[in-house]
Amino acid sequence: GAAHMWRNHGITIEVAGDALSDANRVVITPDYNSISGRSARVIGYSALAGEVITVIIVEDEGVVYGVNGWVSNIKDRGIYRDGSDREQGRTNE
Repeated sequence: GAAHMWRNHGITIEVAGDALSDANRVVITPDYNSISGRSARVIGYSALAGEVITVIIVEDEGVVYGVNGWVSNIKDRGIYRDGSDREQGRTNE
């Protein structure tokens, strides 16, 4: 995941971790683009990047893995901004 994020999106593990640790992050389970329904979408602010970042995570046997991440698009930035307006499947954790 780390090489893919950097190569394709210019996002480092540190930036993804920063977004994942945002106290105001929004977690969407399952990710609205997930085919398998196994992944979650986490949208959080990264002070390191100065951007809202979308990180895709998957849990396998109790371990959570970050599998992709990018600078959030307009849809995800809106979801982050309106994070208190919960939709089905979305939680603020």
